[in-house]
Amino acid sequence: MTDPADLRLSSYDFALPQERIAQRPVEPRHAARLLVVDPAGAGPAPHARHLSAWDLQHELRSGDLLVVNDTRVLRARLEARRPGGGAVELLVLEPWLGGPGQRLGGAGQWLCLARPAKKLRPGDRLEVVAKGQPPLTVAVVGSDPSTGGRIVQFPPDCADAAALEPLLLQYGAIPLPPYIHEHDASDNERYQTRYAARPGAVAAPTAGLHLSDELLAAIREREVGVATTTLHVGLGTFRPIETEDLSALELHSEWVEVSPALVEAVAACRAAGGRVIAIGTTSVRSLEAVAQLHGGELRPHTGPVNLVIQPGYRFAVVQGLLTNFHLPRSSLLLLVSALIGRERLLALYGEAIERHYRFFSYGDAMWIAPEAVLAGARPA
Repeated sequence: MTDPADLRLSSYDFALPQERIAQRPVEPRHAARLLVVDPAGAGPAPHARHLSAWDLQHELRSGDLLVVNDTRVLRARLEARRPGGGAVELLVLEPWLGGPGQRLGGAGQWLCLARPAKKLRPGDRLEVVAKGQPPLTVAVVGSDPSTGGRIVQFPPDCADAAALEPLLLQYGAIPLPPYIHEHDASDNERYQTRYAARPGAVAAPTAGLHLSDELLAAIREREVGVATTTLHVGLGTFRPIETEDLSALELHSEWVEVSPALVEAVAACRAAGGRVIAIGTTSVRSLEAVAQLHGGELRPHTGPVNLVIQPGYRFAVVQGLLTNFHLPRSSLLLLVSALIGRERLLALYGEAIERHYRFFSYGDAMWIAPEAVLAGARPA
């Protein structure tokens, strides 16, 4: 039975000292600390071990399957000038397809978050600027009330992320989260997973940042499979939950691809008695949202999905999870709470804070083995 407190946003709050927010990643990638969630005893008291990300290989078994998100982060943060000289910052989110009751977007139109947005109106022309590059003129052609964003016309041939990426490589910067105040040229490489292949995200699937080439090789040597899904992390990452009552919570849809090869890999793993392990909450959302579209069965799918995972949810595919430490009052806390329970998760976060774990995108990691998942949340 779900605790009524699980359906209140304020139940997912916790105090985090500013110095626990990681500003730079550790090197090498697999040197990050790893909080290992062990099967719970009675009550919400934490049962944890404290290792490093390198030790993840020893937590896995031959026949397990890791599912990783191969999205690549776009250099989606652009600096621009208004005709009067005022500075504008654009964050390029996704191709504009038109909202409910709105016309479809034209070729090269993209939904962008803008700052300051109030000063940008349809018809305004902006000059995108970057050191060593000639100014690039773009036009504001509309707005999107549901996001507060602006629709910006880029060259017509920039119809998708792969086509837009060369332009962003010239003019853009990696869009680090706002709580990271230190920026470095190394972020262009370090804020990508080692298997990032398909452009389209505006934030990294951060659990995967801990998987170095050496750790991936060691995992494969243990006869653990690695399969890929694609979920382009988008606007939902930046939108806080604004309602205290979570019973009817809806989140921004996300574009996902689950390939036939991934479906086959998951089926083969389960048939052989292996465990399906998600690397990051984006991989969880990919697998679970697509399975829910098909009555709990994982099938190939390409397109938008929208699934809220919170306590009381029974997982259809995912059995274990490697994840980072997440923001208070976030949808990601709800998701992890669905696996191990809200009170238990907050107790573990309290222990992590006491032990000086590093939080958020460039921070440390948590490993939730299948045996640590609530019995009522495990796949049937």
